[in-house]
Amino acid sequence: MRLFRPNSRLSLVLRLGAGLMLGAGLAGCLKRETNVQRGDREQVLHRGMGADPNDLDPHLATNIAEVDLASALFEGLVTEDPKDLHPIPGVAARWDVAPDQLTYTFHLRPEAKWSDGRAVTAQDFVDSWRRVLTPTLAAENAGLLYVLQGAEAFHKGVTKDFATVGVSAVDAATLRVRLEHPTPYFLSLLTHPAWLPVPLAAITPHGDAFTRGVAWTRPGRLVGNGAFRLTEWTPNRKIVVEKSPTYWDAARVRLQGIHFYPIENPDAEERAFRSGQLHLTYVMPYGKVDSYRQNSPQLLRTDPYLNTYFFRLNVRQAPLNNERVRRALALAIDRKAIVEKILRGGQLPATSLTPPGLPGYTPPAGVPTNPEAARALLVEAGFPGGRGLPPLEMMFNTSGNHRLIAEAVQEMWRRELGVEVRLINQEFKVVLSERRAGRYQILLSDWVGDYLDATTFLDLWRSDSGNNHTGWANPDYDALLFTAARTADPVARAAQLQKAEALMLAAAPIIPVYYNTHVFLVQPSVKGWNSTLLDHHPYKHVWLEP
Repeated sequence: MRLFRPNSRLSLVLRLGAGLMLGAGLAGCLKRETNVQRGDREQVLHRGMGADPNDLDPHLATNIAEVDLASALFEGLVTEDPKDLHPIPGVAARWDVAPDQLTYTFHLRPEAKWSDGRAVTAQDFVDSWRRVLTPTLAAENAGLLYVLQGAEAFHKGVTKDFATVGVSAVDAATLRVRLEHPTPYFLSLLTHPAWLPVPLAAITPHGDAFTRGVAWTRPGRLVGNGAFRLTEWTPNRKIVVEKSPTYWDAARVRLQGIHFYPIENPDAEERAFRSGQLHLTYVMPYGKVDSYRQNSPQLLRTDPYLNTYFFRLNVRQAPLNNERVRRALALAIDRKAIVEKILRGGQLPATSLTPPGLPGYTPPAGVPTNPEAARALLVEAGFPGGRGLPPLEMMFNTSGNHRLIAEAVQEMWRRELGVEVRLINQEFKVVLSERRAGRYQILLSDWVGDYLDATTFLDLWRSDSGNNHTGWANPDYDALLFTAARTADPVARAAQLQKAEALMLAAAPIIPVYYNTHVFLVQPSVKGWNSTLLDHHPYKHVWLEP
């Protein structure tokens, strides 16, 4: 049999051509831009955001991702300085404060516009705050508006006349606000999403603006007044915002867009960062902190953070309706071991809910680690060595980091108390739903301060707080907070707050675990991302340098 032998010259040409094509293909692959490279060139920031938001409605924002997105899409009367977050003019160009510190008059800038081109008016703020305080919206953060005169009575249905609430539009550009009591942190409070304006005219075509679930926050529907506008929202994949041409201070905004990626798994997020797909991570895996600290310290950030991790205990369910059982669980946690052996990012053991460093406030001594005392409490409760105590369920949202904490505490309670704990891992949206409905026993939670005052943590546990979710209520606690809010002397006010926190910690509807730091990864090209206690980073002051 004769074998086919191609022409040698033709063969050489073909081989050379194929080689050139292969080389060009490889070069194309090698030169393909990553998100970070392209983003640096186009001024488009790519960042991880943790869990996917339930909604982009700022009045319903309850988690960090939702608050962060609201800050890009909407702007309030005031906004935050990018370095220390002190209040600076936003929609309001200036304001006057009466000598009694109760009346504020805000003068709105005429160039402030919605993304559909309409002017932002004082009436927009009146309507928006009425929406937050309307009970049918069931806004968890409506209590933040109780500093307004008459707001609590309206929200609780004591009166249905919104004219009794201390806010009015003097004219299109002038908003007058009357407070229930002097509130030193009021201007900082105004940066919270609950105070942001929303355009009722853009909501009502899609449903009742005063109820939840109206689909007005989808791309093509959402009208905001922030530095960016929404262009894409693919649930569980990506949210895209682009620079808004109607924003009053657009000339200052250097970013052309931001891509938010909901990546709940810290390991997956770290891989995306390492492959050049993210400029910033939301968090990072605890197990890789030491490696980055040693090998790539220029990429690792450990910022101070007004954030406490704790367990919510559902006191409506047995055996957690027994205070001795709750206190025993609190005393049996070795917080030092958690921060030193698991977290390793500068976190501190938490014996109180309020973190250290809040101006004018020192937390009470709180909850120590004392397994012997914990075992004695279980004996008093009728469960010596954990005998007779039914298995407990601990819920946490999907995250390798959260699982490590849950497993550590599970083992501590088993070893020290003989208590069996079953771990329940759920998506973040499910956790939020179960928390609101009270369908849990023990829930790993955290809280980031909304403003620099102890009440941002302590108001959570008022009996009427939309963020309590534990079933715990104590009239003495409520009375202490009520008195503190109306106490002008800062030392006496702090003493009232300390008494309230000590009372709550002794009842143990929550168990503090650790004061967090924000440990994350950031590319060197990200500029203007300053270290702030609240971890707020006004995007109009962020830019990229290739």
